Amino acid sequence: MSERKVLQKWYPPDFDPRTLSRQRGNKSKNSGPRFQTVRIMAPFSMKCTTCGEFIYKGRKFNSQKETNMEQKYLNIQIYQLHIKCTRCSAEIILRTDPKNNDYAMVKGAIRNAEPWRNRVAEEESVDERLDRLEREEAEAAGEEEKNAMADLEAKNADARREMAAADMLDEIRQRNARIHRSEKDGMDYADTIVRSEDEERARQEREDEEAARRAFAEAKANVEEVAVDTGTCELGTDTSEASAESMPAGFKVPPLPPVPSFKRVVKKKKDHATLLGIKKKCSLV
Repeated sequence: MSERKVLQKWYPPDFDPRTLSRQRGNKSKNSGPRFQTVRIMAPFSMKCTTCGEFIYKGRKFNSQKETNMEQKYLNIQIYQLHIKCTRCSAEIILRTDPKNNDYAMVKGAIRNAEPWRNRVAEEESVDERLDRLEREEAEAAGEEEKNAMADLEAKNADARREMAAADMLDEIRQRNARIHRSEKDGMDYADTIVRSEDEERARQEREDEEAARRAFAEAKANVEEVAVDTGTCELGTDTSEASAESMPAGFKVPPLPPVPSFKRVVKKKKDHATLLGIKKKCSLV
């Protein structure tokens, strides 16, 4: 580590700098694949086909990146990555998949099942993908048109409701104005409005008044009959004797109740001191 920090290095006596030549690699397309050592992480979990070892996603490897200038997709370079199994050191080859924005397995291992992956999208071709995108765009345009029609219908319905509400408000304002004018003229406009509930209430009140009138008339007739009967009992002896003769034997006329007196009666005050045994002292004159 200290050699790279020195200012001068040792050169042998027979060193000739003129013998050094700059070597450049051949980057032509026909030169074949080129390899480069890179540090990568496993892009997905896999299982080695040689020993059955499971390699989880994110495991770090020192890989050899192979660049083949002839393998391209839509002018995008495809790379192959050579790694070794962590258990048996078997070669595992991966490659980039720019079509599906993913990595694909070439040989040496099997990719673990991932149910959330879209297998249909991986298998479709470029033409099928373009057709699918056109179809989805057409469906989206149709949905937008349907949504526009639905919005227009909703706006029309809201406008109709607002117009109906405005008409009802105008009618209520006109009725209130008529009532106000009639009150100013001295006429009770509320009495001119005839309702079914008011008619039913008035009929019920008339029936109640008629029933009460009949009940009071019957009660008054009964009271008069009782008064007539008592008056005949209070008549002279002749009438009483005649009525006694007309009555069956053994029948006694009940005595009349005493006539109540409304004379004021002064009650005597109680001497509470005497009841408690307290004697009053006699005062000397």
